[in-house]
This record gives sequence, C-alpha cells and structure tokens, in this order.
Amino acid sequence: MGSTTYLASIRLARAPLVAFLSMGVLWGAYAALVPDTKAMLQANDAQFGSLMLATPIAAVVAMLLAPRIAPNMGHHVLAIAVLAMGLAFMVPGWMHRQFLFAIAMVLTGASTGFLDVTMTARVSGIETRHGLHLMNLTHAAYSLGYAVAAIATGIARSLGASPGEVLTVAGLVVAVSAALALERDDDARDFASRRPRGQSIGMVPFWGGLIVLIAFTAENAAENWSALHIERTLGGSKAEGSFGPALLALTMTVGRIGGQALIVRLSEYGLLRGGAVITALGLALAALAPTTMVAYLGLVVMGLGCSVLVPTAFALIGRLSPAALRTDIIARATALGYMGYFFGPPVLGLVSEGLGLPVAFLGVAAVVMLVTVLVPLLIASGMRERFGADAG
Repeated sequence: MGSTTYLASIRLARAPLVAFLSMGVLWGAYAALVPDTKAMLQANDAQFGSLMLATPIAAVVAMLLAPRIAPNMGHHVLAIAVLAMGLAFMVPGWMHRQFLFAIAMVLTGASTGFLDVTMTARVSGIETRHGLHLMNLTHAAYSLGYAVAAIATGIARSLGASPGEVLTVAGLVVAVSAALALERDDDARDFASRRPRGQSIGMVPFWGGLIVLIAFTAENAAENWSALHIERTLGGSKAEGSFGPALLALTMTVGRIGGQALIVRLSEYGLLRGGAVITALGLALAALAPTTMVAYLGLVVMGLGCSVLVPTAFALIGRLSPAALRTDIIARATALGYMGYFFGPPVLGLVSEGLGLPVAFLGVAAVVMLVTVLVPLLIASGMRERFGADAG
C-alpha cells in the first residue's frame, strides 16, 4: 500500500483513529501500573484477577446496549464516548480499597465497551463503503497509544508517581483529544442498528466472537501480566517491567501496519492461522525465558503474531455480515470476545497463584492454537447464511 493510500485512509478514518489511539493510551498506562496497583490494593494474584472482573462485566452490558443508544448521539457519538472514557480512567488510581476500586473499574469498563462497539462498527462501515482495509490500521493506532503510554508510565513510576497521578494525567490528555473525534459527515451515523425486529443474526458473531475471545485472552495475558512476570519471576526493575507491555505494544503497532499491507495479498484465513501459531510460540518463549532479554524476545514474537488476530477477525466478521445486521453482529461478537477478560484475569490469577505465571502463559499459548480450527467454521457459517439469505 503506497503512502498516498495510507494518507487517504487516515483522512477517512480520522475519528475512529483518534478513538483507538485514546483507548490505547489509557489501557497502556493502566497495564504498566499493574504492579503498583496490586501493591496499593494489597491484593494477591487471585484477588487482583477477580477485581478486574468488574471491567468486562460493565463493558459487555455497554456493548449490547450500544447499537440502541449510539444512534441517539448523532455525529458526535465517538467524541462523547472518548470524553467519557477519559474521565472514567481518572478515578480508579485513587481508590485504595478493593471494593471502591472494583466500582471505579465499572466506569472504565462501561465507557470502553461502548466506544469499542461504535468505533469498530464505524470502521467496518467505512471499509464497506470505500472498499478499503482499515481494521489493522486503526488497531495499530491503539497499539501505538498503548506503547507510548506504557513507556511514559514506566518513567513516571521510576520517578515515584502514583497510579492516581498517572491515570489522571492520561485521562485528561484523552478527554482533551475527544474534540478531534468530532464528525460532520452524514455517514458517521452508519453504525446505527437497522436490524428488523425478530430477525436472527446467525452464527457469525458466535464463531467470530470465539476467535476474538481467544485473541483478547492472549493480549490480556501479555499486557496485564508481563510486567509482573518480568519483575517478580525474572527479578527485573520497575522500568524493565513497564517496558514489557510497552515493547509488546510497539511490536503490535509494527505488526498491524504490516498486516494492513498483507491483508490485500493474503486471505483472512491465512493471516489468522499464521498469527495464531506465531502468538503461541511467542507466549511459550516468554513463559520459559531464563532472562529479561529472552522474555522481551518472546513478547516481540507474540506481538507480531497477535497483532493481526483481532483486527483481521473483525474485518472478516464485518465482510460476512449484511449491512442491516452489521452493528448488531459486531456488538455480539465484541461482547463474546470480552469474555476473554471474564475468564482470562481470574483463571490466570488462580493458575499463577498455584503454579506460577510461566505455566499460566503456556496454557494461554495452547488455547491460542484453537483459532486455526475456528476460522474455517466462521467462514463456512458466513457463506452459508449469506447464500441462504440470497436464496430467500
């Protein structure tokens, strides 16, 4: 893809690019703060994993409601959602009691879930209308924001900044940037649900959602637990620990930009299958790493593979979905995918508490390989339902 095409794609996807970038900034800062947040809450691995459940629960509820609420916000839906998310993330870092922290994470989960559906549906609509591939590009913006925030957070932690101070600054930056997500184009309403009452949405969101679930579980394992793995298992410093998720995000940024070019040359099936295998290898390498540098190498390999899983899965889900059902299908697939955050944190926490983080990472690596089985089921289901609808 030439530079002219990239610039044209950026112009078309400006608002969702800002949304993806903003989400990356906030979650990058949050992930790099996990060791300090656990210490602030005086929580062990299992307790912290359970506390994180508040986020996906709220996110899934918001995702399922998004197709109904978003149309009422008109052209400004992405800007409003980005602003709400920035404000929400300013709260958890100041909550030193576990119960209050969980309540604060409900706000982050709800705002993230709502924005996730609307920005993904917006990108899918632009892709369909203009015949472009944009999912990898927009997800690269998320990874870039995540990496920059994680690196900055590592520096701030080394200087003694608290979780509340870091997340407040990150939230303010995102809240101000919400103005860049304003849209005036009438097409900005193309995420609105037009599903006829009672019409089935089929199996595409189920198979696609399972792929996203597995990919999110792998990302969650590396993003939210790699800093702890480096600092506790391998004896790294705070800066070295924060650099783990930052390096992963930088690699995923590169991988998604590369995926933007590869998707026009490879099938979605080939990209997803190859990405799953590389992700599993990287997780295994990070889990068995004897030193911090080898763990970094594992995160790089994992990041290259995992970078294409979620955006390619959503691109395929959108392509297999009728226009009238697309937002509902994306919402259902995203909600199912976020179950990775339901199961991931507590399961990883419990396994880590009993057997250690390396074993937990190896378990996730094995689960990722299921993607190679699920992709053919997703494609077959989408084609069968499409042809069935055409015949009807």
